[in-house]
Amino acid sequence: MTAVLQAEGLGKRYRRRWALTDCTLEVPAGRVVGLVGPNGAGKSTLLNLAVGLLRPTTGAIRVLGGTPAGDAGQLARVGYVAQDTPTYAAFSVADHLRLGARLNAGTWDQELAERRVSRLGLDPAQRAGRLSGGQRAQLALTLGVAKRPELLVLDEPVASLDPLARREFLQDLMEAVAEQELSVVLSSHVVSDVERACDYVVVLVDSRVQVAGDIDTLLTTHVRLTGPRRDAASLPADQHVVSARHTDRQSSFIVRTERPVLDPVWAVDSLTLEDLVLAYMAPEARPGAAPTPALEALR
Repeated sequence: MTAVLQAEGLGKRYRRRWALTDCTLEVPAGRVVGLVGPNGAGKSTLLNLAVGLLRPTTGAIRVLGGTPAGDAGQLARVGYVAQDTPTYAAFSVADHLRLGARLNAGTWDQELAERRVSRLGLDPAQRAGRLSGGQRAQLALTLGVAKRPELLVLDEPVASLDPLARREFLQDLMEAVAEQELSVVLSSHVVSDVERACDYVVVLVDSRVQVAGDIDTLLTTHVRLTGPRRDAASLPADQHVVSARHTDRQSSFIVRTERPVLDPVWAVDSLTLEDLVLAYMAPEARPGAAPTPALEALR
């Protein structure tokens, strides 16, 4: 299998409002994929469709080659931690593990769950309602990985955590990926989280994929050009403009190119992942605007 998630023309409508429209995406297997975009971009809707909590209004989606939540076997192959890292306040940590074992009888790894709880310093008798936000998130992650899924879907799992708890959660996630060879889709609007944990990124804006690819490859094929004011149309055909800024005398372009920029008029600078993501989130990088070829070249 080359893809764990495939969407084609995917859309979801709530009465008159479209939460996701015409989304086409292919997520490779064996990667930790960061799904990045602003609030309201459709990230949570896409992930809820992927785990079968929602049904598409238009288009199609397949996960691990099958219909999301199509049967018990398909459910067992996917782990999910929702945005609010849900736990039951009145249940103890041990109760949660017993619930996980009951709901995932065929795949549940009790030894793994108990080992994680012990390593995290969680008291099995402690009620979830008395745990910190970081501890609840870790408990939710434990339930997600102990079912031994092929794909783990995480929807903004650290959005409400303090910086230290975020770092600990993401470190634990990376260790779980290494131990279990998981495929992961992690949504976030915080680029630093994606940079820390992921090796592949998808930028989703207004329901549409703006760019997707291996992070290292994207960073080596995108540069910032700064020099005398110039129209984007004057750049070579192999330099696909993603975003452009101009002053009276100077132009700054972020371009995607497979070749070195040899024109001495330009100062050429490498990008951070945040630079790249923000460039594709800019209005001029959205569908219907000039830099469409940059997106098409990466699909």
